[in-house]
Amino acid sequence: MEKGDDVCYCSSESSAGGVNVYSCSQSDVSSVDHLIVMVNGILGSSMDWKFAAEQFVKTIPDKVLVHRSERNAATQTLDGVDVMGERLSQEVLEVIAQKPNLRKISFVAHSVGGLVARYAIGRLYRPAKEGTIKESAATIGGLVPMNFITVATPHLGSRGNKQVPFLFGVPAFEKAAVLVIHWIFRRTGRHLFLTDNDERKPPLLIRMLQDYGDCHFMSALRSFHRRVAYSNAGCDHIVGWRTSSIRRNEELPKWENSINEKYPHIVYEEHCKAYDGEKVLTNGDDVINDLEEDMVAGLSRVSWEKVDVSFHNSKLRFAAHSVIQVKDDYLHTDGVDVIQHMIDHFCI
Repeated sequence: MEKGDDVCYCSSESSAGGVNVYSCSQSDVSSVDHLIVMVNGILGSSMDWKFAAEQFVKTIPDKVLVHRSERNAATQTLDGVDVMGERLSQEVLEVIAQKPNLRKISFVAHSVGGLVARYAIGRLYRPAKEGTIKESAATIGGLVPMNFITVATPHLGSRGNKQVPFLFGVPAFEKAAVLVIHWIFRRTGRHLFLTDNDERKPPLLIRMLQDYGDCHFMSALRSFHRRVAYSNAGCDHIVGWRTSSIRRNEELPKWENSINEKYPHIVYEEHCKAYDGEKVLTNGDDVINDLEEDMVAGLSRVSWEKVDVSFHNSKLRFAAHSVIQVKDDYLHTDGVDVIQHMIDHFCI
C-alpha cells in the first residue's frame, strides 16, 4: 500500500499474471467497474507502466482497476505479435473472470504492445446479438469497450521509409535491417518488417487490417468508444512519427511549441474522422510502398484522436521512446504531462 496526493493505492499480483493496481479505499474492488489493461513494449515488463497505473488510480479512485500485463515480458516479446496477442487475450479473460463486477474495458499500450493489444482485442471481440428481445452491443471479453490508447506504436510496421529513425533513412541500412532483423528480434522482427510468410498468408500486419478468419481485428477496433495514438514527433529513434501516428508524409502537421501550458510537451492534436476512400499514392520523394499505403488506408477506416508529442528541449530527448510513457518515474519525468493528458481525456 502506498499513498500519494491524499489517495492510497494498492498493488497486488494477479493470479492471471501481472499486477493489479487499485484504490485502497475499495480493497475488495467491489465498486470498480472499469478495467484498464496496460501492455508493455518489446523487451519490457509490467514495471514499465508502474507510474502511469498509479496516476490513473490516484486521479480516478474507486472507478478503475488497472492491470499491468506481465504475460509477455523480456524475451517473450520476441515470440511474435500473434503469439503475444493470444497470451494477452487469455490473461485478460482470466482477470475478467476473477472480477465479476467489471463492466467496461480499456487498453493502454506502448510500442509493439499496441500491436499486441490490437491482436488481442480481435480475439476477445464478441459481436452484437441482434434479433433478440434485448439486443446487446459488441463487447471485448464481455465488457463494453471504451478507450484504446497506443503510445509510440509502429502501426505501419518498421520497414523502410524512415520508419526506424536510427537507420537515418539510408536505403542500404534499411535493406540490411530487413535481412538481419529476425536474428535480433526473432519472429516479432519479421512481423514488424513485414517479412513473415506463414503458410503463404499475407504479412500479419496486413491481415490485421480486416476481420481475418476467426479474429475480428477491425470490428474490435471500431467497437471502442475512442481510439487514440500518442506519437513522438521527433527524437524517437526506435519508432518513427509516421508509423506511430498512422500518417502519410504529406499529412504530418507543422508544429512549433506546446499548445497548452498544462501539457508542455504536447505540440499538436488532431481528431481524424473515419475515411473509407481509395488508396492515395504520391510521386517523387514521398512515394509510399503499397503495403504501407494499405495500412494507412485500412486503419483510417476508423476515427482516431492523434496526439503529437515533442521532447526536443528535454535533456533526455534521445530517450523519447521511454520518456513518453514515463518508463522510469525518476528518470523520465518530462513525460508526466503526457500521462496527465491521457487521464484528463479518458472516458470513464
